Amino acid sequence: MELQQAMEMRHSVRRYTDRKIEGEVLERLQQAIAEANRDSGLNIQLCLNEPDAFSGAMARYGKFHNAVNYLAFTGKKDRDLDEKCGYYGEKIVLRAQQLGLNTCWVAASYSKGKSAAVIKPGEKLLLVISIGYGENNGVARKTKTTAQLCRTDGTMPEWFLRGVQAAQLAPTAMNQQKFRFELDGQTVKAVASLGPYTKVDLGIAKYHFELGAGEAAEWQWAD
Repeated sequence: MELQQAMEMRHSVRRYTDRKIEGEVLERLQQAIAEANRDSGLNIQLCLNEPDAFSGAMARYGKFHNAVNYLAFTGKKDRDLDEKCGYYGEKIVLRAQQLGLNTCWVAASYSKGKSAAVIKPGEKLLLVISIGYGENNGVARKTKTTAQLCRTDGTMPEWFLRGVQAAQLAPTAMNQQKFRFELDGQTVKAVASLGPYTKVDLGIAKYHFELGAGEAAEWQWAD
């Protein structure tokens, strides 16, 4: 499965089967996590067969079922933590989709105090992503239009449109799309509106934009 197809097929899944993550799938998932940690400096942890984090009232409110596997995103407390968790988390999410797994970004519908994640001094647990073999593959959700997600002066280049269309498919931690892409020549500025977890959403959307725009076009992110 190509990454473009993974973006299109991936939907939030909250109900999982009893099938364990093991064998080659587990090895490749762990490899993706190790690469993300190496490149980002985050401390992303895979918690397997651990039912406590999704055993409380918040998880029941979020309609989670059999969510016993999750990725815990911890890292040093700095201004880039949220965006890095979004960007590198989505890399793992799409890799998981390629491996036949289902996922759901979870900002609040779990018990932080019951998580099995090891939080080092100076770090914080920002969010988790449930992961496993879903009872189904989820359903597509309503999205904003590409016009609502971008701003350009003049003609919109094809590569920019492809990037925005890919960002349109990006999951957001609280089912919002409070991000916008602005084009100035060959420079793209990604902007997040105010609100909880919007910087996480921005990181997710930026990774999608990169995949959609591709490497062939000569463009760059604004500083």
